[in-house]
Amino acid sequence: MPKSIWLLAVSITINVIGASFLWPLNTIYMHNELGKSLAFAGFILMLNQGATIVGNLIGGALFDRFSAYQTLIYSTGLSLFAAVFLSFNHSIVPYSIMLLLIGFGSGATWPVMFALAGSVWPEGGRRAFNAMYVAQNLGVALGATFSGYVASISFNYIFIANAIFFFLFFLIVLFTFKGMDEIRDRHMHTTVIEQTGEIENKSSFTALIILSVGFFAVWFAYSQWQSTIASHTQDIGIPLEQYSMLWAINGFLIVAGQPIMKLFKWQSQKTYIYVGNAIFLLSFALAMVSDQFIMFAVSMAILTFGEMLVWPAIPTIANDLAPPGRSGFYQGFINSVAAAGRMTGPILGGLIVDYFNIHLLFFILLFILFIPFMTTGIFDRGLKEGLEEHSK
Repeated sequence: MPKSIWLLAVSITINVIGASFLWPLNTIYMHNELGKSLAFAGFILMLNQGATIVGNLIGGALFDRFSAYQTLIYSTGLSLFAAVFLSFNHSIVPYSIMLLLIGFGSGATWPVMFALAGSVWPEGGRRAFNAMYVAQNLGVALGATFSGYVASISFNYIFIANAIFFFLFFLIVLFTFKGMDEIRDRHMHTTVIEQTGEIENKSSFTALIILSVGFFAVWFAYSQWQSTIASHTQDIGIPLEQYSMLWAINGFLIVAGQPIMKLFKWQSQKTYIYVGNAIFLLSFALAMVSDQFIMFAVSMAILTFGEMLVWPAIPTIANDLAPPGRSGFYQGFINSVAAAGRMTGPILGGLIVDYFNIHLLFFILLFILFIPFMTTGIFDRGLKEGLEEHSK
């Protein structure tokens, strides 16, 4: 891999380590520590992800039109400010406001990082986005490994750790990312779509929207692990540190499982989505009947193999669909769809659990997870015949 990809990967890992001290515990903190309902916690997380969506779109647009470096400086600086403030005051009002700022700042950061990966290593294809994905989850593994134990001592330390790692991420961006704009300009790539023939942007964007419907459905279900399922594990007596260990399992399996992933060499990214989504279904079916930590751990392990197939495939297809000079917007759009799933998942899931029960929610999730099979099959039908294999 190019040095620039390694730099992106290392910085993403550090950023996510810090974030992983906070996001897995948001619902537990508001529900158990602050005494708020699951629906209220879901509402705050909805606002957080709403801010993330706005940040995704703005960050992606700024990448396309202005400077990747300047965009990252402002977005990471905003997240750092909010994290530092939160480490001193985390009662419900400042907690909610700072989560909005962190959501916006982080939202503006991610499409820039992914668009940079695609533009500085255009020949890397799926490998570039997979590197970002692995780095992301190495951060999840390391952060989640320690967050549960730190939180069991005091939640105050969770906010301090979050701020420290955000500060390290900001320093890396400040001192090492300035040359990324020049690399991006030299490598501004031609997409597979452009190489195959002239296609109206409308066709490509329509394909992206259809694909995104299935991506939204998957993230809606996945977000329950961070909200309603998290609270459910506490209700049935699973210790907080063991719940955090589920995310450590998730992250470490993603890193350790990369040699296994190399065995899968399907030509179309569609196949990765089909197989990965089938694995998601199996994972949620097992989680529905789980009542012990070991069962949730197995369910999480299964879920992890599903996401290893699906998550890198989506930005890869988005990158291939993007017309020249629009990769930032397309990555911002696909990131905003994921954020929309994370936004609506906790509040709607929380309402279902509050007014009915967790079992009904699981049945609804299993139904929702059939949607990606349909959207993946039809998203590119409006494109020219020669692009049927655009996602190779």
